Formats: sequence, structure tokens, C-alpha cells
Amino acid sequence: MNPPGLDDLLTCLRFPSVSTDSTKRADVRACAEWLVGQLRGIGLSTELRETPGHPVVLAKNQHQAGRRTVLIYGHYDVQPAEPLNEWKTPAFEPTIRDGRIYCRGATDNKGQFMAHLQGVRESIAAHAELPVNLIFLIEGEEEIGSPNLKPFLQKHADELKCDIVAISDTGMIAPGTGTFTYGLRGIACLEFVVHGPSIDLHSGLFGGAIMNPLTAAARLTATLHDADGKVAVQGFYDDVLPLETWEREAWAALGDADAEMLALTGSPALFGEPGYTARERVWARPTIEVNGIGGGYQGEGSKTVIGRTAFVKLSCRLVPGQNPDRVQQQVTDHLQRHTPPGVRLEIKPGHTGQPYRMDPHSAVGQAAQRALHKAFPGQKLALIREGGSIPIVQAFKDVLGADTLLLGLALPDSQMHAPNENYPIENFAAGVRLNQALLAELA
Repeated sequence: MNPPGLDDLLTCLRFPSVSTDSTKRADVRACAEWLVGQLRGIGLSTELRETPGHPVVLAKNQHQAGRRTVLIYGHYDVQPAEPLNEWKTPAFEPTIRDGRIYCRGATDNKGQFMAHLQGVRESIAAHAELPVNLIFLIEGEEEIGSPNLKPFLQKHADELKCDIVAISDTGMIAPGTGTFTYGLRGIACLEFVVHGPSIDLHSGLFGGAIMNPLTAAARLTATLHDADGKVAVQGFYDDVLPLETWEREAWAALGDADAEMLALTGSPALFGEPGYTARERVWARPTIEVNGIGGGYQGEGSKTVIGRTAFVKLSCRLVPGQNPDRVQQQVTDHLQRHTPPGVRLEIKPGHTGQPYRMDPHSAVGQAAQRALHKAFPGQKLALIREGGSIPIVQAFKDVLGADTLLLGLALPDSQMHAPNENYPIENFAAGVRLNQALLAELA
């Protein structure tokens, strides 16, 4: 038997609310308007607030003096579904197989915030009120770096004042294991374009006489790391805060993740910065990754040309202590110093987000752990950091002065951002329990 609220989640998933796609703008807005109706339907005062981009959905219960205020954040926008031919079932038609919902947005983030919505719905139905002052803030631009949310927080800081923020947009280390993520990596993106001749050239007539932009881009990219995978950018590690002893011990106690990582990725071997486990590299060490590279002829067969330009897209995942703007500048300086002669370099900065870390042993951290025990009874908890980035988390701290409890419901094989994204129905039900336990503990 399906849990209550599941049909509403399936309806929410059918909206192709892809924030990066301008042709889906109406679908993004339709999803937001549908959420307004859902939140009003459970008795919350709800508004659709406009931004320069996609709207924010804001909902509140009747606030009472002397109660703790909890802000629950989520995002209703989703990643593009491409490549569509790799989906086993249509990307925006939720399909249930073996207890999992397959659909774009199922885990990231509709399945997770809809569990909180259902938890609140059931609590109000049973008790006519909640034990805390509640704010729901659900945005539509997380997948493009939340460019308008920090200004929104600044503009409405008094209205959004809260004691703690709760977010379910992170992962669990294994099925049934309640997971408290107390840290996230930040991000700094940029793209560089290598310009050579003014037109594509015949590789026989001109090869060997001019610098090939594609070769220059490859050489330049290779300077970013040493042979062992350590970042070779000057000053990159200067501000990195080291792992604490208790963290290394706690993460080691979670078991060897190497085999699981190889199985999940299909990679033939692990690779990365020496001196750290795979888990430590992902959760607590900074990286520079090449996200895209291209130029020249891409069609079938040969075409003997020297392409006039080549591009490389980069993302830097950052850890506590590092500043995204400073890292962007460090990488820019490195690329400019190492540009081969005979080409011109153009650098385009991308979006950034601050790394985040809180004390999981604080009073609110302990309350979150008790709630996880109730949602996942009989299981040990995992205290982890995570390799992904949620840029708005640090903004909540900077603007509202509130720490964030990251209590994820995503499994390692959820295929977030990839074809066949999925979400266990069991985790949706656990998320409902988690919401109710968390609000009770925080009260």
C-alpha cells in the first residue's frame, strides 16, 4: 500500500520544471503555483513571491511568541533530463519499479521536500497545529546556483528570521542509515576559451607553423594537476582547514567505501590526492574538475582541420577555509601564466558558492540526531560531510544568522543529475517521520 501523499509527489514530478531551459519557463511557474495550492490546502498562509528569475514559494503557520522558528528549505526546479534516450521510461512521467520512483526530480529535490510537506500536513490534521513556528521556503533556481535567493533573503530578512534551517537535499550513506551532513563543499566555476587563427585551417597547409588551439587547451588543462592528481595551482591549498581527528575516525568506522564507489561509478580504479581515503577526498578535500572540453571537428570520420578555438569548462569544489572568489582568481592567474605562445586566452567566470560546516554536537545538532533515530529506528547514524554544494546554505548563515541541519534522504545510487533518477518510496515515508520527529525535537 502506498503511503499518504505519494500521489501528490507523483503529480509534482510531472512538471518539467527545468530552470536552465528558457522554453520550460511556463512549466517552472506552473509547478510553483501548484505548490502554493498544496500548502494553502494544509492550512498554511502561502504566497508566490516574484524574483528577477523564477518565483519563490513562501508559506507559514500562525507564529506564536516563545516558540522556536524553523525554516524548511527546498527547491522545485530540476536538472535537464538529457540524454533522453538513456531513460528506461519517460523522464517526466513517474514510474514505480521495485519500490522506487523513476523520474527527473524524484530525489533532487521534489521527493525530499514533499516528504516534509506531507509530514506537516499529517501533523496539522492530527493536532490542528505544529509544535514550532514554521516557514517553508521553496525556490526555483537551485540548479542554476540560486542567483536571486540571497538578495531575496536580504530583502525579507525580518520576515524570514528563524532559529534553525532544515534541508533535505543531501544523501544517506546506505539504505536505512540516518545521515546527518554537517558540512558541504563550496564551488567556483569558470570556463576558458583558447583562440587561435581567425578561421579553421587546413592541417596539411598550416600544421606545424601555428599553435593549434586544441593542443594548447589540452596542454593548459594538464597543468592544473600533478601526476598524482593533486591540484598544482599556486596557493590553492593555503586556506584549507585540515580534517579533525574525530572526523577521520568516525568516517573510517563507516567501513571501506572504495569498493562501493567503484561499483557505483563503473570506474576501473580510484584516483586522487595522495594521503587520503576516497571518502576523505570527496567530503573534505578541494578539487578542480574538467566538466567539458571541445573544439574542432566533431563529426563522423576525418576532417583534417586546425580548429580556430577550443573551450574547457571547469568547476572547483572547495572546503571550509577557502574563498570561492579567491580560488577563481588563483585559477585565472595560473591559466594566464601557463598559456602557450601563439594563442589568446579568454576566461569567463561562472557561479560560486561558499563551503559550509556546522558543529554536529551542538544542541540543535543533537536534536537532529535524535530525530534521525526516530525516523530510522534500530540503525546507527552517520555524521558526514558531503562533496556536493548547496550555495544557499552559507547565505542562510550570513543573512539570517541560522545554522542549517542537512538531513538527506537520497541514496548513493539515486542517479541524481543523470538518466533514470530514482527515489525509494520507503525513503519518502521515512522523510515524513523525520519531519514530524525533527519539529518535535526542535520544539
